[in-house]
Amino acid sequence: MKTKFFSLLLTSIATMCMISCTQTATETATKSGLKKADFQTTVNGKAVDLYVLTNQSGMEVCVTNYGGRIVSVMVPDKDGNYQDVVLGFDSIGGYLNNAGNNFGALIGRYGNRIENGKITVDGKEYQLPQNNYGHCLHGGDEGYFVQVWDANQVDEHTLELTYTDPDGFAGFPGTLKVKVTYTLTEDNALAIDYSATTDKETIVNLTNHSFFNLEGAQKVTPTVYNHVLTMNCEQYIPVQDAGAIPTGERASVEGTPFDFRTPHTIGERIDCDDTQIVYGAGYDHCYVVNQASADQRGMKGLKLVATVEEPKSGRVMKAYTNEPGMQLYTGNFLTGLTGALGNTFPRRSALCLESQKHPDSINQPNFESPILCPGEKYYSVCVYEFSTK
Repeated sequence: MKTKFFSLLLTSIATMCMISCTQTATETATKSGLKKADFQTTVNGKAVDLYVLTNQSGMEVCVTNYGGRIVSVMVPDKDGNYQDVVLGFDSIGGYLNNAGNNFGALIGRYGNRIENGKITVDGKEYQLPQNNYGHCLHGGDEGYFVQVWDANQVDEHTLELTYTDPDGFAGFPGTLKVKVTYTLTEDNALAIDYSATTDKETIVNLTNHSFFNLEGAQKVTPTVYNHVLTMNCEQYIPVQDAGAIPTGERASVEGTPFDFRTPHTIGERIDCDDTQIVYGAGYDHCYVVNQASADQRGMKGLKLVATVEEPKSGRVMKAYTNEPGMQLYTGNFLTGLTGALGNTFPRRSALCLESQKHPDSINQPNFESPILCPGEKYYSVCVYEFSTK
């Protein structure tokens, strides 16, 4: 009898453990279906994890400290149905096994392009990686998007990421200490605050490379052609050729397919016979932020730059920044990667709005300087605000 009793007891305990483990697995899944365990690993000797931000409204943002990447952003549509509106993978392997992807990533030390990867700082010339048409793009192949950041989750709304970029890494001068804070507000806005200091004169231009599809990234083979875009910008930065190095001028959007001062769908003019559109294989240009516009969200210098509406879902996203530029990229070089939950991300399945200084500004005397000196503090902010219409 005792043997039978203990056997039944052990069976009961094992069953309860299995139920408990199943419940735990269910409980740790995020609203977007992600699990922390699928992101917990070690990369270059540093721990990688998934961090979850929530607010009382029900919005959720997931971030991994591998590349500081925004993995998912769950926001409701006009009927209250939540979907993920950014492209990403559902495990760390997706990011590690798809070299060169920038999904949701922090970009640095210098976002966008630098001609021939050459800069002159404090009278000395430096050679940077030449990873795109012979130019330096997003800090090179070992940029911030593949680095493991130190993470501190302050509370359910706030995640702090820090990274020390050593002097000479990827050719950049100066040891740069970087801090990026993700904050999910109660009014469904994701604020990204960047700050940095240096011990030697250097250049800095930080941004985030999230790919947005407001219809929902879960849609199979989505496009952004139906997204309606408004840009508070009267000028944009033309490029020399397909290498996307600026000509050095700020050109009027008047009479061009770059004029989004009034609402237009992304697909309306994306394949028109315009030289600049041909160079970018679509939209891949930096817009000049209208600095004369009113400050927004109670912050001095913060401008509303872009408003994106998706008619089917009713989702609206507004992008704000204190930077002089905002890069519009329409996913022209996406190749159909399979991402989270088996979804595919083909060409033009998402758009990016990247706050930044103008491309190649270190080599363009007409653009704002990206120089940071010892004793100074770099500060940049971008806010993505979500609502429904």
